[in-house]
Amino acid sequence: MAGVNDIGIDLGSSHVLIYMKGKGIILREASVVAIDRDSREIIAFGEEASRMIGRTPGNILALRPLRDGSITDYELVSFMLKGFVMKAIGKHMFARPRAILAVPSAVNEMERRSLISTMFDAGMRRTQLLNRSLAAALGAGLPIDEAYGTMIVDISAGVTDIAVLSFGKVIVSDCIKVGGDRFDDAIIRHLRRKHNLLIGERTAEELKINIGSVIPRTEQLYMEVTGRNLITGLPKTMRITSDDVTEALDDPLQQLIEGIHGVLEHTPAELAADIFEYGILLSGGGAELFGLCEAIADTLKVPCSCAEDPQNNVVIGCGRAIENMADLGKFLDDGRRRMLGRV
Repeated sequence: MAGVNDIGIDLGSSHVLIYMKGKGIILREASVVAIDRDSREIIAFGEEASRMIGRTPGNILALRPLRDGSITDYELVSFMLKGFVMKAIGKHMFARPRAILAVPSAVNEMERRSLISTMFDAGMRRTQLLNRSLAAALGAGLPIDEAYGTMIVDISAGVTDIAVLSFGKVIVSDCIKVGGDRFDDAIIRHLRRKHNLLIGERTAEELKINIGSVIPRTEQLYMEVTGRNLITGLPKTMRITSDDVTEALDDPLQQLIEGIHGVLEHTPAELAADIFEYGILLSGGGAELFGLCEAIADTLKVPCSCAEDPQNNVVIGCGRAIENMADLGKFLDDGRRRMLGRV
């Protein structure tokens, strides 16, 4: 029987979100850890560490230990995850709660088992894994148990998970290394090449969010950004247009569309017909990029829409499984079997 403190966790490349049974989303923190370069001592994590990015002295590194959907430093991920769980549920518990964890699809089997072990050390009685695409579909309210094909495209910071679902199963899927980070990198490269202006990751993300678009806007938007002039080496402020950002985003956009097209090509004919009728649903923070639905629909000739709350779909899906284990527990992967090495 599920306990009152049971939680659902979205372990994302850019943010970790935690949902508690009966309370909703109770934590949203950046997936960043700040460490001392020499001693490897952890100085801060979460939002506190995120504010240090690009502003730390040489001996302090602000790192994201999850990159491109995979774990680049398991020790830091373990510390960060344990810290967030303790922050969410507190140190004093009458009973060890249960957790449902949605992890990036590129995380390998050994890392999945290690994460389950970390959750146990953090106070969890039991941890079960939920496929990220299924979690996003549950969070978006898709009827994934129905006898027709549904396509969901979850665009996170590191990767994009593309899946065709039917009868509660993933029929065809792919994970491509195109996400919010790749869009940011494209903006940085474009401004460097076109304007000899070097900007940081945070500035690139602000450009993407505030004036970013993958299709030309009817009304041009502008944003003043400050970076370093690569010719003089001095700080420089420049007005960047939304057309500049649109031009920068074209390459990752085409890679994303090609990834979706590839999954459609391998989808059984009957399910493909369902998708052409009901359309593609975009989820994840990257789904909110202006014009993305229109660009995908125009290129692939398939209806496309954005989920109502795309950034929170995955953790809400985990939360719904926690709230309704009787009906949705069948979608979970049993963590105890993983710990015994039976998967």
